[in-house]
Amino acid sequence: MKELFEQTWSQMDGGVRIFLLTGKTRALVIDTGISGLDIRSMAAAVTDLPLELLNTHADRDHIAGNAQFSSCYMHPSETAFYRNAQQGKGGVVPVFEGDVIDLGGRELEIVHLPGHTPGSVTVLDRRNRCLIGGDPIQEDGEIYMFGPQREMAAYIASLKRVSRRTDFDLIYPSHAKEKVGRSAIAALIDGAGRILSGEIVGKRTERYGKMIRVCDAGVSRFLCEETYE
Repeated sequence: MKELFEQTWSQMDGGVRIFLLTGKTRALVIDTGISGLDIRSMAAAVTDLPLELLNTHADRDHIAGNAQFSSCYMHPSETAFYRNAQQGKGGVVPVFEGDVIDLGGRELEIVHLPGHTPGSVTVLDRRNRCLIGGDPIQEDGEIYMFGPQREMAAYIASLKRVSRRTDFDLIYPSHAKEKVGRSAIAALIDGAGRILSGEIVGKRTERYGKMIRVCDAGVSRFLCEETYE
């Protein structure tokens, strides 16, 4: 695993990052990737602390290794999709906006960012003033906004809400550029708004057997439904 900063590592797995955070008493894995990597062995190379799991959301590229854990933290808005569409196993411990997971001297606050999916979350590492994990905030990547889980207006509202926070400086996304500054949030809000208004039309293409539009907002590309009302 690559060390990002003190007590924080990441591992790329087919374009998605798996994160490992440690405190004094326990460790937290954030997402389990797309290919089913042996995450426990990977983690054992850097820590012998007991491991827990948080899923930022239930898209398939974030949950492939979940069977290695008896349970996961997850926002309850993801649970039905996780159980039914993704056939996810194990217990689910619900987490909500503002909940804190304390790893022992390292407090991680849950930040709810619905839109990409209803229960998408990221983690605020208070001590290190950064957000870790999740798909909504990324730079030079692809943000999936087509299909039944996605809602652009909610996505914009979530980013506007998080942009008003003053307790973080950096974002470590699950995809694309490894480290992102706060300016990306305003650029994503602007781009998503121009897509919703029809100013950015995008290019029609096929993805997973469905016709979509790839809308380049500069900071990232949004993969959208053919039309937004």
